[in-house]
Amino acid sequence: MIENKISNTSRFLLLLASALLVISIFVPIWRIELDAPQYPEGLAMLIYANKLGGDVDIINGLNHYIGMQTLHAENFIEFTILSYIIGTFAIFTLLTSLLSKKRILSILFFSFLIFGIIAMIDFWRWEYNYGHNLDPKAAIIVPGMSYQPPLIGFKQLLNFGAFSVPDIGGWLFIVSGLLMLTSFLIENNLLLKFKRPLKPLTTLVLMTLLFSSCSDKGPIPIKLNKDNCSYCKMTISDGQFSCEIITSKGRTYMFDDIDCMIN
Repeated sequence: MIENKISNTSRFLLLLASALLVISIFVPIWRIELDAPQYPEGLAMLIYANKLGGDVDIINGLNHYIGMQTLHAENFIEFTILSYIIGTFAIFTLLTSLLSKKRILSILFFSFLIFGIIAMIDFWRWEYNYGHNLDPKAAIIVPGMSYQPPLIGFKQLLNFGAFSVPDIGGWLFIVSGLLMLTSFLIENNLLLKFKRPLKPLTTLVLMTLLFSSCSDKGPIPIKLNKDNCSYCKMTISDGQFSCEIITSKGRTYMFDDIDCMIN
């Protein structure tokens, strides 16, 4: 009977996974960003477990011209059931930790894995229908053009660049799955087989994070009598009053004085 019990380490990992799943219900799971010259700060659609957020209204207005469907949470059954599915997995994960049974852990892990695969397939299907089922009476029609956003990564759609990545909730979801995987490997004595190959991979990941965190995102030197004010468009000539803003997306806007910056 003792051999069927999972270790305290695995129980702790499962408790943590359960907590992360609960949090993922209340934060954005996925985000699709659109960048274009007319939108220098870009547009973002945030996908929660039960709703859409971000610049959905603006995106719907733009998509209307090319015949794409408008997006409304009530039109998708996923937004009705996804919160309950994630909540069920959070409870299941918590019970697995409390019951401490290896068999239940295996059922949990493979169920979660299958759900993740089905969820990504469903997301791809939604993007395909969204980008291909166009209104033939749209104001702008480009023959042979479809507007399916990327499942993950970057894709150019006319003059818009579409960037699709997990958001906070998505990363919490992924980490929860990795915690379940780690528990599964520990309890089946499989972790030792991966221990040696994981060492160089772990070193590589840490080095990547280290160098990426050291990138310079500070202010850009203003070139007097050459750079223009982002507000009034006049040439910046006096460095004593010049200033700049760095946005959360890393874009820099220069101004010839504090009044222009405030405006």
